[in-house]
Amino acid sequence: MVWEGDNVVAGARKLMGETVPDKADPGTIRFDFAINVGRNLIHGSDSTASAAREIALWFKESEVAQYTLVASKFLSEKY
Repeated sequence: MVWEGDNVVAGARKLMGETVPDKADPGTIRFDFAINVGRNLIHGSDSTASAAREIALWFKESEVAQYTLVASKFLSEKY
């Protein structure tokens, strides 16, 4: 899955939890579902630069949909 938006890397990493499941907060994906670092169920890029490289590894350009939410002008000042 490819996400974009303001502070999306930080937000996604908070949702995922710490890489080491034992250090993740309850309610995060890794705390709730991971077994160990190697079996932690989810990966997230640590920066937008890493994301660009990793997206290119896993997705063809045609597989990443571009769209604008109808409500975008109400959710962000940049629209």
